[in-house]
Formats: sequence, structure tokens, C-alpha cells
Amino acid sequence: MTYKKRLIFLESLIGVLVVTYIISSIVTSDIGSKSSSYAWLDSKSTDKIIKIAVKDNDNEYELRKINYQWFTSHNGTEFPAKQLRVEDLLKILTTRSAWPVRSTSASTHERFGLEQSAGRITIYGETVLLDLLAGNEDVYKNEIYLRKAGQNEVRAGDNAIKSYISSPISSWYNLRLIPESESGAIDLSSIQRLSVYTPQETQVFSRKNRKWEVSGVKVEKPDQNNIDNYIRQIITVEGDNFDDSVKGDDPMFDKTSVSFELGNGRIITIRFSPADESGGRFANVSGKEYVYLIPAYQVSKIFKSASSFETQ
Repeated sequence: MTYKKRLIFLESLIGVLVVTYIISSIVTSDIGSKSSSYAWLDSKSTDKIIKIAVKDNDNEYELRKINYQWFTSHNGTEFPAKQLRVEDLLKILTTRSAWPVRSTSASTHERFGLEQSAGRITIYGETVLLDLLAGNEDVYKNEIYLRKAGQNEVRAGDNAIKSYISSPISSWYNLRLIPESESGAIDLSSIQRLSVYTPQETQVFSRKNRKWEVSGVKVEKPDQNNIDNYIRQIITVEGDNFDDSVKGDDPMFDKTSVSFELGNGRIITIRFSPADESGGRFANVSGKEYVYLIPAYQVSKIFKSASSFETQ
């Protein structure tokens, strides 16, 4: 074989090997991608979910759906839950993401922290839709090991789900007095009148021709932007916790309140207890049995002097 023929042969052989390698890489990559792309729960089943049980070494509680709204449930007590937080958890479980298989052997469960004592999220419809065990994080704390109860296969992926399992029940509480979502949500444009009643005075802010008029106290030149911001602050007031040691019909709530009158005729009233030594107060919202514990810095957003609304 002449030198030229050998060169042609070698070039052809190299070309074949390159093409074979490329095809092999594409096929292998595709297989690996299909193997790691995974969803723990069928997204079509989310409408069927009625309960989520969460358990780890320090926490054990439930999230229950009642009349299309989520509530926390523990020791027979139920409080409103953050709807968006529940939705975010379900999104992690129903979205196809990179969850590559790390093991298919039961002998690895102890090493991955995936024995029966592991953290657990159990999702219920009429039957159990998902029973998921959550184990250890990897050495870089970027991934967490998970497996379905009753199955040996172990997968690993984004450890964001860990925060939903290891956080206390209070992390689920929706402590906004006026909900930021659901049917109770309101915005500034829907408010026609705001009345603030205290034992010392009454402040009334009434919308007229797209401006606020103030009565009950003397404000000669109302600062419109300041009043807008003030009302927005009240809409977003949030408690530190719920308190079941006080009932919403306690007489201490009778002297101080804030009422919103909306354009659709709806009235929302927030009733407050006297301030404690720290300046904090209890609060109860009309139509709800819950009592919120409001810290002093949130209370200061609500009760302001008349001079705060004067144009400077």
C-alpha cells in the first residue's frame, strides 16, 4: 500500500470513529437526560389533593384543604396557611426536573438517610397520591436524596424541598390580617373610606373625586401620597403569630378598631386590644375567629397622629 493510500485509509478510519463517537454521545446524553428528568407527582392530580402530612424529627403536622383554601392543622387547631407556599411545594413535586437515579439497592438507604425514620411528605387525595421520604444532603449541600416509600430507587436533586420539611408549622402560617390572595384580598383602589377609632379620637379618610378628605381630626392640607401609603401599610399589616389564649369576642377589643368600607358595599373591621408594655396588641378581623399577635413596629403603622397626614 502506497503512502497516499495509507493516508486516505487513516483519514477515513478517523472520520468513521469521529462520527461513531458523536452518535454515541448524542444517544447516551439523550438516555441520561430521560433517566434524570423526573416528576414525583403527576401534575394532573393536584386538584385531587385534600391533605399534606409533613414529618421530620422535630415537626409533625398537616396542611388541609377546606373549601379550596389551605389551613395548617396540629393538635386539633387550624390556622390559615400561606396558599402560595403550598403551591410552591406542589410545583417542586410536579415539575419535571433533574432527579438522576443514585441507587436502586435497599442496602444504600441507611447511607442516604432514607430509612423509615427519614423526613416525610405524604400527599393525600381519596387515597395516598405520594409518600416521599427525604434523607441526607450531599457533601456540598446542593442536593438531597429522596425515595418513594416502599420503593428502593433513590434519586437526588435540588435540596430546596428540605426547607418545606424541616421548617416548623409556623412557617406555613398566613399572618396577614388582610389576605394578599384568595377571596379576601383588597387593594387601595377598592377602598372608599377608612375609619380609625381609638379612645382618644376618630380619624376618617373618605375618597372624593379621586382625593382623600380627612374628618374627625384637623388636617388642613391632606398629603394625598402620604395617605395612600398609610392605607397600603394597613392593608399589609402582619402578625407575629396566632394566639389561642384570647377569644375574638373578648370585651378588650371593643374600644379600638380600623374599618375599611369598599366600593362593593363590603366592610372589613380590624379590632385591637390595648397596647401591652412593649407596644404590641392583639387583633381580630371581622368574620374570622382567629386572634393575631401584632408586634409594636406593625402597630406603629396603623395608629398615627393627625399631623402625620399634613402636607409639609
